[in-house]
Amino acid sequence: MKNVLVLGAGLVARPLVRYLLDKAGFQVTVASRTVDKGETMIAGHPHGTAKRFDVSKDGNLKEMVSEHDLVVSLLPYNYHPRVARAAIDSGKHMVTTSYVSEGMKELDREAKDAGVLLINEMGLDPGIDHMEAQRVIDEVHQEGGKVEEFISYCGGLPAPEANTNPWGYKFSWSPRGVVLASRNNARFRRDGVDVEIPGSELFANYELVEVEGLGTFEGYPNRNSVPYGDIYGIPDANTILRGTLRNRGWCDTWKGLHDIGMLEEVSPQAEDYYTMIDQLVPGRGDLRDRSKAFIRTRDNDLVVRNWEWLGLLDDRYLLDHTSRLDALSSLLQEKLYYDRDERDMVVLQHTFNVALGGEKRTLRSTMIDFGVPGGDSAMSRTVGIPAAIGVELVLKGRLDHLDGVIIPTLPEIYVPALEELKKQGIFFK
Repeated sequence: MKNVLVLGAGLVARPLVRYLLDKAGFQVTVASRTVDKGETMIAGHPHGTAKRFDVSKDGNLKEMVSEHDLVVSLLPYNYHPRVARAAIDSGKHMVTTSYVSEGMKELDREAKDAGVLLINEMGLDPGIDHMEAQRVIDEVHQEGGKVEEFISYCGGLPAPEANTNPWGYKFSWSPRGVVLASRNNARFRRDGVDVEIPGSELFANYELVEVEGLGTFEGYPNRNSVPYGDIYGIPDANTILRGTLRNRGWCDTWKGLHDIGMLEEVSPQAEDYYTMIDQLVPGRGDLRDRSKAFIRTRDNDLVVRNWEWLGLLDDRYLLDHTSRLDALSSLLQEKLYYDRDERDMVVLQHTFNVALGGEKRTLRSTMIDFGVPGGDSAMSRTVGIPAAIGVELVLKGRLDHLDGVIIPTLPEIYVPALEELKKQGIFFK
């Protein structure tokens, strides 16, 4: 029986662990700082073991990796190159769900020389998005067509019946990462022109996106989309855009927060939320009116109403004095949460404008997945299960001809992975 080491027991780990134990039939060791979390996931399964392990303190990482056939890193992304180094030195394979970092790229040659496979971006976004995008693009190319535009949006959101607050969003884990991501610059290609968007203007550059059966959402660019022209084999495409999907009103609300400097990691220099915002918005008089006049969004009234609902205009003591960003994150965590009987939703939609058979056509591929109330969330399923499938493909010898740092854009990965995801109820229409 093959042995799998899973590093980390966060919110996406359970579906992965249960798939490996119940379906794939592997021996699984879950190593995390909180051993109780691992034990809960294993739930007494005879082929599961939980161990206490802190990658920031324990020095036996290589020893642990060498005792298994493959390691899955669900640790924070900055630890992945360290885990990959241990995998290479031990001659073991590795799977992770995170983007390929520069540190990971630097290990490609050594991994190839060692015959070690390091599969990255084997989750949802990145992950399932790559698989379906490449599947459709390859199919178009095989039929002699050309992809002229590729636009992709993905979002984790409350299910429609759980969308019960004016922000249109709920957090299933710490919101700080979402807040930090809202400051990222973006780059994409539109109508043949590469466009650079600074983080401060990210939320001013959204468009309305229709999803059949669900309605209208806001989509805004995410990270750097331009390299995917080469990655997907469509370097001549006029438009290449990968973005994030949110409910209506999200982008204006966050653009306003950018405008007043609320997302900066500097001292709030205030004891309560009202005073903090009052110091950030210039002028005198009513704070709500001043805020509406100062921010630069499409719907200033909506923005200030949302701030008011959250509590940013209350004279309440700050929940976190570390920085403005942390004060905001703490308030978000308190107000935007899922009740136990509520479910989340993942929406992923690709749009391809293609030239095929002498005519222009639009192809659209949409995946919608819902969480289970009181059980696994849609986000944990769609991140964890693809990684588990990657483990299964490696350890059952389906990828023995591959090595080095790769992502799931190869047919030998995406074809069986998409087939298995469909059996798990995760599929595209």
